[in-house]
Parts: sequence; structure tokens; C-alpha cells
Amino acid sequence: MAVKRAGFTLIELLIVVVIIGVLAMIAIPKFSNTKGKAMVTAIKSDLRNLASAEEAYLFDNDSYTSVIGSLVLQTSPGVVLSITNATASGWSATATHPQSFPLTCAIYVGNVLMQAPATVEGLIGCQ
Repeated sequence: MAVKRAGFTLIELLIVVVIIGVLAMIAIPKFSNTKGKAMVTAIKSDLRNLASAEEAYLFDNDSYTSVIGSLVLQTSPGVVLSITNATASGWSATATHPQSFPLTCAIYVGNVLMQAPATVEGLIGCQ
């Protein structure tokens, strides 16, 4: 008399592996998109923090600064901030993240030239 062993057949195991593979193919792009959105949020947050720091500097020194080191500012990991123009009456800056390239965000405030991709004073624009 043959003893019947309990267990899964090869076909059943292959079906499970295929189902897991299909679910992974659906989930991975959604997670990669989430990472990109997080980088954009970090860039915009740093530009908002830069705006606050510039206003605090203006209050103390009666002009804006182009030196990031002279501001009380903590940036997010990987975000590269650059103040492109600063005068006594306005400033402009850009920000990017190496992993979000070619995305660049910008802001300008006051009496300075518009900083692309920002098109409205005080509002962050990204491209």
C-alpha cells in the first residue's frame, strides 16, 4: 500500500510564485512614485524654511543675504539650496535634489528678477 504524503504540488507552488510576482510588479512602481513625491516635499519645505530664515535675517540686518551660512537654517538631507540673488529689497533662490534631477524648484521675494520656474512672487514653482 502506497503512503500518500501531504504537501503542495509543483503546479500549486508555481501558481503562488506567479501571483506574488504580479503583485510585486503592481506595487513597486507605486512605491517609487512615493519616494519622488517625498523628495519634492523636502525641496519645497527647505525653500519655505529659507524664506522664513531670510525674513528673520532682514529683521535683524535691514537687508537680505546671499550667504546661506549666515542664516539659521537646517536643510533636508540631499537638498541643494542656492541663493541666486539677494539685495536689500529682495532675494531669489533655487533648490534641487540629486535623486530628483532634473526637477528644480525656485522662489523669489521682493524687488528682484523673477527666478524660473517660479512665476509668482512668494510662491514656489517647480519644473
